[in-house]
Amino acid sequence: MLRAGLTGGLGSGKSTVAALLRSSGACIIEADALGRALMEPGQKVFDRIVERFGPQVLTPDGRLNRPLLADLAFRGGRVQELNAIVHPATIALQRQKMDAIFARDPRAVAVVESALIFEVVRDARARGETDTPLADWRRRIDRVILVTAPDELKIARYAARVSPPGPGQESAREAAAAEARVRLKHQIPDAEKAAEADYVLENAGSMEALHKQVRALWERLKTESEQRTA
Repeated sequence: MLRAGLTGGLGSGKSTVAALLRSSGACIIEADALGRALMEPGQKVFDRIVERFGPQVLTPDGRLNRPLLADLAFRGGRVQELNAIVHPATIALQRQKMDAIFARDPRAVAVVESALIFEVVRDARARGETDTPLADWRRRIDRVILVTAPDELKIARYAARVSPPGPGQESAREAAAAEARVRLKHQIPDAEKAAEADYVLENAGSMEALHKQVRALWERLKTESEQRTA
């Protein structure tokens, strides 16, 4: 078995790599999807967010107003508060998912797709944690895969995804680009992450170039998993 973490800043192409790995045979666990599920009404994470940020973050139908919550976190300087609530619960659920995968197939390669693997460690240590799985990613992940791209390309990709090109979309794209810049400021630079990552995929070129890198990576991950299981 092999526990891998797939990370990269917004617009890096991390989700594209995850899809390619899934088609190759990897078991993908999407951290964002788990986090969203934990933030639904009836969940403890939801209750703690409302308690900390107040009823202003609720929509009329009683769900979280995610754009407002994101604005409070990223522009209001409260990212650490939000992460301290969401990260521990999300990582605990990731472990449950991995355990279930390996129970079914001990030779599996389980890949957690998460934009914030390194940021989770940074934030945990900022809270004073030193000897927990959150403060040391190698206690919960065997290999980290980093997808990189120049920041301006990331921003352009994010803006195009959030606000597709079209008549009258200029202001929306500019707003999306500004939001991307704010979010990137809260993420650790690629150069620092690359120094700690086990595998680095550069996604600034063609799709074929990316496919080639992922194919080579998958062969390495399979080999490692088989060696660990033998």
